[in-house]
Amino acid sequence: MGGGAPARAPLPHRTTAPGEAERRRPAPPAPVPPPTPENATPAPGTRAGTAPGAPPPAAGHRAAPPVTATGARPHPDVRRVPPALVIAADGTYAARLTTAPGAGPEHTADPAWYPERWTLDGPEPYAVPLPLDQPEEAASDVLPFSDGRVLIRRRVADRHAFSLLYPTGPGTGELPLGALACAELTLLPPSPDGMSAYALVPGDRSTAVWLVAGGAFGPEHVAEVPGRCSGGVWLDRQGRLLALDRQLREGGPVKAVAVDLERGGEVTPLLQIAPDSHDRLLLADPDSGLLLIRSDAPGEDRLGWGVLGSCLPVRFPECLRVPGATLTPFAVQPGQMLMPESCAVALRIDGACGSWVGVWRPSGRRLHQCAAPGGWLAGAGFWTRDGVLRLPYAQEGAPCAVALLEAPADEPHRSDTNGTEPSAADPTPGVCRPVPLGEAPLTGRTAPG
Repeated sequence: MGGGAPARAPLPHRTTAPGEAERRRPAPPAPVPPPTPENATPAPGTRAGTAPGAPPPAAGHRAAPPVTATGARPHPDVRRVPPALVIAADGTYAARLTTAPGAGPEHTADPAWYPERWTLDGPEPYAVPLPLDQPEEAASDVLPFSDGRVLIRRRVADRHAFSLLYPTGPGTGELPLGALACAELTLLPPSPDGMSAYALVPGDRSTAVWLVAGGAFGPEHVAEVPGRCSGGVWLDRQGRLLALDRQLREGGPVKAVAVDLERGGEVTPLLQIAPDSHDRLLLADPDSGLLLIRSDAPGEDRLGWGVLGSCLPVRFPECLRVPGATLTPFAVQPGQMLMPESCAVALRIDGACGSWVGVWRPSGRRLHQCAAPGGWLAGAGFWTRDGVLRLPYAQEGAPCAVALLEAPADEPHRSDTNGTEPSAADPTPGVCRPVPLGEAPLTGRTAPG
């Protein structure tokens, strides 16, 4: 499972200046609004120049890979369409695998993919292609760094090889980082430090956490977590505390745990809603402590929310149940210090007519359904601190663009508890116990026993 990795030269600290290596594209026009789905309403507060339309899937759009009953997605090496877009933790850059215009995956059974980097922190978004001599496979992964470089993972025979790509002159520079020999490997979401990348390598009895970029000499083994782990959510802004969904035995319940990467992979229980329930962590906001959870403790898979370090039970709002649709949270508003109920949460809603956007706050107890821009890279987006949701999209005439959606206001509701009470029906006694979030490392407490 381990892999040899030759020593490598120091990494370049930054890419070539944009004036030397990149060519800015003109600002893309606003998308043309397609018809709105029957159960979606136009988003109040949408800024001028951003046209959220209705989302039948745009040309070249593919739905997310199906999720199995255990929440796992198909093995990445068998997928035919890569993830839509991966955004850096600080929202400065994004990266994806794409095809040449007019050569999308719908035009050929085996399209030629190449990496593309998006710059999102300037006055206007623009894309920089990073092609090499040979096309990439759809099973490859890309991950942006905060300095503009892009990590790529490729499957080469029985090894997973890693390289850093960056624009250089008229072409693309590549810096090999080494490889890991293993049958299965999953890249974790971008690290909050913006300069490193981690991967999960499952084994027979445990799952290894590897630092695959940002180390001194290629991939480095940093932790070994008992059980089979999946998911991956960062709990802090330093890239130290990582939440994983762990299954200790085949057929057993899945429980989220916190892993301290600076203490040799020390594991702390994070979610324990019911003894036999599958409790997964989907998103976490380090500023407010808001956690977005998926669990079958209420009797079926439901979206819920809790607060890191709180002794209150997880709540499963009724408004997050949309018949005939699947809801997946993808972004939480940052900067809401100690105010988890006020955080705006963006959700991807997948239904029969395509994908659109939901906005919800725990205190509001209402799901606002908003049409997405045409060509939205479904599931991609991030919040600004002042409550503006940025949704990347690509369509004919606008190959790299971002639509701005202001978080809709919630109507006041009669409640003396400001949304901290359960907003679903009364649970069956013994199902929704207090979640041991207070045992997480962020609180400085230790796990019992």
